[in-house]
Amino acid sequence: MTNANTFEIFDTTLRDGTQGEGVNLSVEDKVRIALRLDEFGVDFIEGGWPGSNPKDEAFFQRIQNETFSNARICAFGSTARFPDKIESDANLNALLKAETSVVSLFGKSWKLHSEMGLELDESENEALIYESIRFLKLEGRHVIFDAEHFFNGYKDDPKFALRMVKAAEHAEADTIVLCDTNGGSLPSEIFGIVQAVKNDVSVPLGIHAHNDSELAVSNSIAAFEAGVRHVQGTINGLGERCGNANLVSIIPNLILKLELKSFQDLDLTKLSSLSHFVSEVMNLTPDQRAAYVGRSAFAHKGGIHVSAVLKNSAMYEHIEPEVVGAQRRVLVSDLSGQSNVRFKASELGVRLNGDKALTKKVVNRVKLLEHEGYQFDGAEASFELILQEELGHFKPFFDVLDSRINVNYDEDGHKHADAMLKVIVDGDVEHTIADGVGPVNALNLALKKALVRFYPEIAHVKLVDYKVRVLEERAGTESKVRVLVESSDGKASWSTVGVSENIIEASWQALRDSFNYCLFSQEKDLPQKDKAEVLV
Repeated sequence: MTNANTFEIFDTTLRDGTQGEGVNLSVEDKVRIALRLDEFGVDFIEGGWPGSNPKDEAFFQRIQNETFSNARICAFGSTARFPDKIESDANLNALLKAETSVVSLFGKSWKLHSEMGLELDESENEALIYESIRFLKLEGRHVIFDAEHFFNGYKDDPKFALRMVKAAEHAEADTIVLCDTNGGSLPSEIFGIVQAVKNDVSVPLGIHAHNDSELAVSNSIAAFEAGVRHVQGTINGLGERCGNANLVSIIPNLILKLELKSFQDLDLTKLSSLSHFVSEVMNLTPDQRAAYVGRSAFAHKGGIHVSAVLKNSAMYEHIEPEVVGAQRRVLVSDLSGQSNVRFKASELGVRLNGDKALTKKVVNRVKLLEHEGYQFDGAEASFELILQEELGHFKPFFDVLDSRINVNYDEDGHKHADAMLKVIVDGDVEHTIADGVGPVNALNLALKKALVRFYPEIAHVKLVDYKVRVLEERAGTESKVRVLVESSDGKASWSTVGVSENIIEASWQALRDSFNYCLFSQEKDLPQKDKAEVLV
């Protein structure tokens, strides 16, 4: 329960965010993001719409195997279709079947949608909202009611819109969220309407804004200034059409500008890494100019600016970048990068021992790799191997002496791929070959087959996700590609990266790091990391 100085965060990246063009998440992608959101301190995670598609149903089954420290998983759905068929409504029963303690339910609050979309009169729509919420409340659910198109509805007919909200209040909804679904309202309109509703409704209010007028963040802040204490949005503003309100901008604005407190104990220094992690998992290019977390958010190039910032950063920065886990960058110089490496080392629990020469060496190596196209957000295992190698704690467990990959097509057009490898471990050579459905699959199977004799624990490692991003589109088929691989041994998951103009070579780099990381993490003499501190 929030008070006047605290606020709740409701993340809908896994539901509303996936409706954005170009966004496609597997079940395991959604689980990874959900766990990261929980770690950050989000209060509610809307996982999807059970009953609408098999993927969301699988997610709600899969997520029951995970433990959450902060967040509550929420299932999303609509009010029943007919007021007299509540208990048999398929959508409401699918929400119950998802077995989440929290349900977000949307209903029509704009007369246009009620009359033309559902063909219901005012009393019927009111009953639909009331009866649907009561049904879920009697089943023990925490109900968040989303008043869809509320601001359009209020501007069209205030009495109708308020009557629908009051129906939700009488049904004992736990929170009523006012939605700017079409994204066309102005901050001044949001402020005034929220104030009017707050004077008439005692239930805690929330805001759900879309970005069709580039005002979703501004409208969310205006709603808070008018008294709401629950905000809905997505990481990086993903969502249908122009997107949803961007939580990555809203959260620091609420904490740093309005001086409100999050209900959970958020660590803002993890904000940038969360933003970049979600982009990487979604295989999307991060927005360089995103407020707070973009690569350019604290980048300085002009001579006068640089001179001023080096004397006092407040001259050209509204906050210290470290507050949100970002880093100040002085372009065309060697003054950037160290804070980023220190932050990631700290996040991974890797001790740098206060060795400035070592830190600079790591920085230079990472900068060179990033220049070549590597990106370590979302590929923490590859980054940790670099740190541990520079510290002298890691060296590769194997080398490949020779490799050949063949892809053949028979006269019927059927393809066949095989990979041959010569792997050496402590002077012992293993020569193996494996067939696969494609060259990367064959390479993965051949490497695993060669290593199992030396490292039986490799048998449990599986490749669970594989992504390719073209880095230099103008170069056509000669473009560099970045390959991101996620692997799992059934207990833990880790991600690795490779970059090359040759997609097979990039895949090989990522696979090599994956197996090395697995073996390294299981070493009995691995230095204690869980109690380590980064000395700077």
